[in-house]
Amino acid sequence: MSDDRRLDVLRAIVEDYVATREPVGSRALVERHSLGVSPATIRNDMASLEEGGYIAQPHTSAGRVPTDKGYRLFVDQLSSVKPLSSPERRAIGMFLENAQDLDDVVDRAVRLIAQLTQQVAVVQYPSLRRSALRHVELVPVGQRHLLVVLITDTGRVEQRTLELDHELDESVVAMLRARLNVSAAGRRLSELPVALADLTAAFAPADQPLVRSVVAVLEETLAQESEERVVLAGTANLARAGGTDVRSIGPVLEALDEQVVLLRLLSEMAEDTQAVTVRIGRETQHDGLVETSFLSTGYGDEGGGSVARIGSIGPLRMDYPATMSAVRAVARYLTRILAQ
Repeated sequence: MSDDRRLDVLRAIVEDYVATREPVGSRALVERHSLGVSPATIRNDMASLEEGGYIAQPHTSAGRVPTDKGYRLFVDQLSSVKPLSSPERRAIGMFLENAQDLDDVVDRAVRLIAQLTQQVAVVQYPSLRRSALRHVELVPVGQRHLLVVLITDTGRVEQRTLELDHELDESVVAMLRARLNVSAAGRRLSELPVALADLTAAFAPADQPLVRSVVAVLEETLAQESEERVVLAGTANLARAGGTDVRSIGPVLEALDEQVVLLRLLSEMAEDTQAVTVRIGRETQHDGLVETSFLSTGYGDEGGGSVARIGSIGPLRMDYPATMSAVRAVARYLTRILAQ
């Protein structure tokens, strides 16, 4: 499949099928595209594409439709994605920048992806396990209660209240707060146990129980909150696309309900070096998703890495360039907002 002309024919078939939902014949290709060859040549190219498994004939005397293999080649050959318009970019920025906290940011992002793509949107919640600690705050609440607050670089905030068996010394609390932030700020949360290992010894014996209690609360919080989860929006979009694109909605919805399935896919896709990773049909390795495609990209780290992923799930017959553009644009804004 190194023949550029046949790639052009495949690209035209994919674009027409996405636009019309109808099998594409050679006559339609001649009328809609300037391929620079005769109808007979196009028919020969289509026959070669069909023999290679890139297109298929769903009905006798019908046109051709792309197969999973054809969509894969089409996506792999994309040199650029459809740029968003200036109004679209401004709308994304305004919508996300008005968010109040991390939960609101994630909720807005997933609804925005669903609206832009008219497909199912998936946002993986930033995991404490992949986040770095921005700040630890210790707030005395009464004489024997201490509020411990963790703030991560993704804007996630976790709070725990510690009940003590002795009255707090605010000067010791201030010293502990300062030493905690010197030792831990900027570190990945997985690195904190090692970073805090020698902290207790820096305090007087009478103050060490407080230090151990605070460190224990931090470690317990990390253990409890390290689970990963995804947020979905737009499942109704997939239902509306059914009938023509997805023959059986039930298995797809069941797969979407299984967080472990989506988390496995997102984890596998995170290993890909592509800016936007695409799994098409059976590449998802889940029976419920064989009639869908899953696109995702990372977000949350301006340094080029990511702390989580954002994506879109839709029918095989999706507008891949436009979906990739929308997912990537929202991910960039999300990264920028979390960095603030």
